[in-house]
Amino acid sequence: MARLDHIQGPADIRGYSRDELKALARELRDRHIDVVAGIGGHFGASLGVADLTVALHYAFETPRDKLVWDTGHQAYIHKILTGRNDRFPTIRQYQGLSPFLRRDESEYDTFGAGHAATSISAALGMAAARDVMGGDEKVVAIIGDGSMGCGLAYEALNNAGHTDRDFIVVLNDNDMSIAPNVGAMNKYLTSVLTNPVYDRVRDQVKSLLRKGPRSLTGVMEAVAGRVEESVKHLLVPGMLFEELGFRYIGPVDGHDLDALLDTFERVKEMSGPLLVHVVTHKGKGYAPAEADPVKWHASGPFDKVSGAGRRKVAGLPRYQEVFGKGLTELARLDERVVAITAAMPGGTSTDIFDRVFPERHFDVGIAEGHGVTFAAGLATRGVKPVVAIYSTFLQRAFDNIVHDVALQNLPVVFCMDRAGIAGEDGPTHHGALDINYMLSVPGMVVTAPKDGAEMLALLRHALESNDAPFSIRYPRDAVPAEVPALSDIPGVERGRWEQLREGGDVALLAVGTMVLPAMEAAARLAEEGVEAAVVNCRFMKPYDRELLGRILVEHRAILTLEEGAVANGFGAFLTREILDDPGLPVPERMGTLGLPDAFIEHGPRGVLLRDAGIDVDGIVARTRALLRGRGAGAGSSSPGVMGGMGAMGVSPGRMP
Repeated sequence: MARLDHIQGPADIRGYSRDELKALARELRDRHIDVVAGIGGHFGASLGVADLTVALHYAFETPRDKLVWDTGHQAYIHKILTGRNDRFPTIRQYQGLSPFLRRDESEYDTFGAGHAATSISAALGMAAARDVMGGDEKVVAIIGDGSMGCGLAYEALNNAGHTDRDFIVVLNDNDMSIAPNVGAMNKYLTSVLTNPVYDRVRDQVKSLLRKGPRSLTGVMEAVAGRVEESVKHLLVPGMLFEELGFRYIGPVDGHDLDALLDTFERVKEMSGPLLVHVVTHKGKGYAPAEADPVKWHASGPFDKVSGAGRRKVAGLPRYQEVFGKGLTELARLDERVVAITAAMPGGTSTDIFDRVFPERHFDVGIAEGHGVTFAAGLATRGVKPVVAIYSTFLQRAFDNIVHDVALQNLPVVFCMDRAGIAGEDGPTHHGALDINYMLSVPGMVVTAPKDGAEMLALLRHALESNDAPFSIRYPRDAVPAEVPALSDIPGVERGRWEQLREGGDVALLAVGTMVLPAMEAAARLAEEGVEAAVVNCRFMKPYDRELLGRILVEHRAILTLEEGAVANGFGAFLTREILDDPGLPVPERMGTLGLPDAFIEHGPRGVLLRDAGIDVDGIVARTRALLRGRGAGAGSSSPGVMGGMGAMGVSPGRMP
């Protein structure tokens, strides 16, 4: 690693020979493999762009010239090359390097990104800002072909292509995002690469240019260009990028460093909107990853030589697996049940469903908004769509949820994976806001199960009732207990809570993953002489007004618990209901506990829950403070209504 040890930034490599650059690319791959083998992380995408990353930083004067990477899966090599090699072993680790791009981490990370297809829009904004400010730096967006299936990418291309603005898009085409790409864009790019007539004409044009007299070079280039342009329009379907206003360059072999360097040196001198089509192989340089890019999109720690993962201790299945198997079983009972995901069949476990009912499984690609409206269309015809998307990605489809589903009261079921703390992927992937945004949607049934069995009970109820938009949130975690056969799981009644423990001093109204920690906290409080009731508020909307009324009568203090943003979350929602309903008594003290009004960093799930103050210790501490009449603790809201009504001088009864 002697060469890498002496590189503090891209400026250090710009005096290298091409042979030295090729050796550097190999060294970068080795460094990436060594580190991820030890700690786990995103893998295949960055290996695939090692040569491309070297070529971009060599050809462009970064950080003056701006490289705008899409998501961040492909940016590990970029991080090593931009002064973070010594910290690279901390990537995805608690208080270490972010797994994605962060502007506050490095000046080379020009735009923060963890969701797909933002790079073209952001880079176009930077190019426009450059022109407004009178600058001359180059701006380059690097986007994967999977992200090109996202509507945001087309919106940006359409805007950029007709501005004549100097602007470069590098399309990294590896035929993969996380799962195999789907849709027309994938077929289009494949046709570009596989059309033999187009390839022959390109070769003949190049040969003609090489053989022609130098005195006629300009004329021949013009003629050859017209020939090639005509052939493109004749043989390449649609010439999509050219029609959008971009000059198309490529395809370029993304593992031929000489070709990449030659291309970018020429592109730097060109003006207007340009699209460079680079073809790479995901996992390049590591045979197991090349052979199975889906498996090696991300990896836990593994043996570098064999590729075998480290043996995991057998335990309970994850919620995702329970969901996939349960949905498949429910689909056997009802042929109208279908599953929809957005390029994440493995992550959401709809791949389990797909193996049994491929004709009823729809992977719409990285197109969450389309997936939701597509589900709405299905629901109008009596089909029962289950939309399985990570909580943080479903944010992108909020308007579709409101306008296309809820406004028409269509019975679409939203199963929100990775709700709450998502772990090492950090703030771009934590599902902190779904309680808040789903509660705001009129007519939406909003639920969170305490365990795997209850998750399946809620899913079954949603599909059997089939009468309203319905959301279910669950974490990226193992279920806390064995899940019985679906036929042995008792049913749930719409809007009914479950009181799990009696206690007269304080009532803990817990949502989803907070229910079992609340039970443990109540046991700890009992040792101190504090008797806490625990209620499983599995239905946040509609809520159990009857049980809530009884709880309010019997307890002077109420504490709501949720693994979601405390600002405008379940606690805030319930407080408003209590204050606005003349039939409900106002408790002497009421507090909320949830994720703080801040973005949570990356790290192990348990550690982040502890830091947010919503583990068992945090619940115990917050309950003590509430009973003593103190204000907010960690993870709770600020003092005031949420910090305790007594603190406002409000006596039990109705607000004046």
